[in-house]
Amino acid sequence: MSNRDDEFYGRDGRRPSRRDDRYKDDRPVRRSGDSARRSSSRYDDYDDRPARRRSYDDRGDYGSSRSRSGSRSGASRGGSRKKKSNKALILLIAEIAVAALLLVVFYNVFIKAGATKVGKVNLDEEAINKSISETVAANTQMKGYTNIALFGVDSREGKLDKGSNRSDTIMIASINNETGDIKLCSVYRDTYLNLSNDRYTKCNAAYAEGGPMQAISMLNMNLDMDISDFITIGFRGLTDVVDALGGVEIDVTEDEITWINGYGETMGQELKLDYKPVESAGRQTLNGLQATAYCRVRYTKGDDFRRAERQRTVLMACIEKAKGMDYSTIEKVANKAFGETYTSFDLKEILDLLKNAPKYNVVDNNGFPEESMRGTGTIGKKGSCVVPKDLASNVKWLHQFLFDDSSYEVSPDVQKYSDKIKSDTSAYVN
Repeated sequence: MSNRDDEFYGRDGRRPSRRDDRYKDDRPVRRSGDSARRSSSRYDDYDDRPARRRSYDDRGDYGSSRSRSGSRSGASRGGSRKKKSNKALILLIAEIAVAALLLVVFYNVFIKAGATKVGKVNLDEEAINKSISETVAANTQMKGYTNIALFGVDSREGKLDKGSNRSDTIMIASINNETGDIKLCSVYRDTYLNLSNDRYTKCNAAYAEGGPMQAISMLNMNLDMDISDFITIGFRGLTDVVDALGGVEIDVTEDEITWINGYGETMGQELKLDYKPVESAGRQTLNGLQATAYCRVRYTKGDDFRRAERQRTVLMACIEKAKGMDYSTIEKVANKAFGETYTSFDLKEILDLLKNAPKYNVVDNNGFPEESMRGTGTIGKKGSCVVPKDLASNVKWLHQFLFDDSSYEVSPDVQKYSDKIKSDTSAYVN
C-alpha cells in the first residue's frame, strides 16, 4: 500500500491495562478483451506489496545439513579408527554449530520480535501503560469494560505488522464485561491526530510507522482510552473467516454491485481464488471474497465514512453468525483464522472470548469523529483529512457513547492535542 495522502472525502460526508492509498485515487478504468486481462490492478488500491514471510528453509535448510552430515558419517567405514574418531568429532562440532545457528535464528526471528507462536505478538506492556493517562487510570466508569483495537490492513501476503501497511480499518470494540453488550466505533483512517510522537497527520500512518504498538498508543493518547489488546487481519484472513462461517447476510444496494465485483475480481486474482460475482441487489449471503470486497467500497455516496460503516456491518454480521453456531464449530473457525491474524491474544485467550459468543450482542455502532463535530479539508502536504473540529468535545462524546459516561472530563494531554489540531487545521476545514 502506498503512502498517498490525498484521499477524497465528500463535502457532505456526513484503565490501567488488564494484563499490567495508500490508495490510488484514479478510479478503475473499464477495459475490454486483452487490455482488461492485462489490467488486473484496475481495482487495486495499493502500490507497495509486502514481501512474503520467509520459511525456515529460506533462512537455512536444517534438514539438508543434517542429511549431508549423516551421509558423510557413513562414508568412511573402511578407514582407520583414528580417522573415524576425527570425523565423528568434526560431525559433532558441525551438529552443535547448526543447532546453535538455529537457536540464534529462532531467538532473533521469534523471541526478540515478540512473537511466541503464529499470529501472536507480545506487546511492551510498560510502553502501553505509559500511553494511558492518569485521568483514564483513575476513571472508575471504564473498569467494567474490555476494549480491543481492531485493525484491517491492505495485505495480500500475510505481512501484518508494519512497513507498507497503513491501517485501512481502525475500530474499537468495547465489551461490557457484565452484560456482554458490545459497542463498535470506527476511527476514520484519515483523521488528523497525534501519532503518539507529536507528529500530526492521518492517524492510519501510526500503524505503518510502528505497527500495533504505535497505533494503540495513538488511540490511547488521543482518545483517553485504556486499550492493551489488538487484533489485525488482512484481506485473506477476512475472506477465510467469512467463508469458515458459511458467509454473512448483507443488504447490497444497486450502486454497490459494480464496485463489489470490481474489487472482488482483482482480489480473486491476487489471492488465487475463484470469484463469483454479485448479480443483484437486496439482502443475500455474501461469501468471503464478496464480503471483503464489500468492505472496500468507497466510491458511492458517503465515500470513506460509508466504507467504515460497511466494515462495521460485516463485523456485526460475523458476530451474529457465530452466535448461532456450536462451540466446536467456532473453535474450528478460530483455529483457521489464528494463523492469518496478528494479535496480542494467544489462541486460548481467543477461544475463551469466543465461549461467550452467545452472550455477546452488538447494541450500537458509530464513527469517530462524530458526524456533527467533524470537518474535512486538505491540510497542506498531508492531504485530505478528516478533522475533529474540537478533539476534546469528540472525546467526551466517545466516552458517553462507549461507557455511558455523561460527565467525563478529558485529560490535560487530550486538551493539549485538541488545541494543536485546531491551530493546524482551522484555516482549511470545510
